[in-house]
Amino acid sequence: MHKSQLAGMIIDCETDDLDSAAVFWSRALGMDLVPPPAGEESTYAVLKTDPEDLYVEVQKVSHASRVHLDIESDDIEAEVKRLEALGAKRLASVKSWVVMEAPTGQRFCVIRAQKDRFEETANRWP
Repeated sequence: MHKSQLAGMIIDCETDDLDSAAVFWSRALGMDLVPPPAGEESTYAVLKTDPEDLYVEVQKVSHASRVHLDIESDDIEAEVKRLEALGAKRLASVKSWVVMEAPTGQRFCVIRAQKDRFEETANRWP
């Protein structure tokens, strides 16, 4: 048995100016930006949400702009296999996550469980 749940959404922006993209989405969604760690360059900007809510991030990417979802799981490989059985395709393994594509073409990632209440709130799969 493993568990999974929707973790959050990432706004992929094909841009050289992550700061401007993050400010736009912060203002558009009415969500404050979380200050980045000092002296650390990142390809992500985090918008402030409650720790147990879905997270929202703005990501600098080199592909066409789009929005993708993250599904968090306590067993990434089991979750990937479950989703493949539903018709999804595995596209790539990146660091600790797997990029997938739904039968309808949307990209999403399967990531390791991150939320404090994951054990209590996640779906349980055989």
